[in-house]
Amino acid sequence: MTERPRSARSKLLSRGAAREAAKRARRNGEKVVFTNGCFDLLHVGHVRSLERARRQGDRLLVAVNSDASVRRQKGRGRPIVPARRRAEVLAALECVDWVVVFGEDTPLALIRSVRPDVLAKGGDWRLEEIVGRAEVQSWGGRVVRVPVVPGSRTSSLVERIRG
Repeated sequence: MTERPRSARSKLLSRGAAREAAKRARRNGEKVVFTNGCFDLLHVGHVRSLERARRQGDRLLVAVNSDASVRRQKGRGRPIVPARRRAEVLAALECVDWVVVFGEDTPLALIRSVRPDVLAKGGDWRLEEIVGRAEVQSWGGRVVRVPVVPGSRTSSLVERIRG
């Protein structure tokens, strides 16, 4: 009997539900991978990095910056797509197990709550700049930098669209 695909919306979790899902996965012997970002306009660079992150473990939790958080980081006019919709599009990807939206400027509180086995970030981040690195390593987890696809940045897409 084939397993039915889960709906994207069923993968959208609250913070508490994400923490419990990660605990359950670890109890079942699965490794939980955590990554985060704005994911304002989903592009091939996002998809490839998420697929690579997922290969680092058994479950992938993607934390998405809230609209207010994106505005603080990227400025007026961003995000282009509201958080709930960005989260649902990410959740539709086969490699993504769970998505949670967070409102802080960094995902540190969420990382501490979920306690992932692997923290994955894009290779454009220096290891010492990765938020949560020290915490994940302190409980025996790994930090992985995934390669960036050249020429695939959301900011570049936004500039091209705006002309």
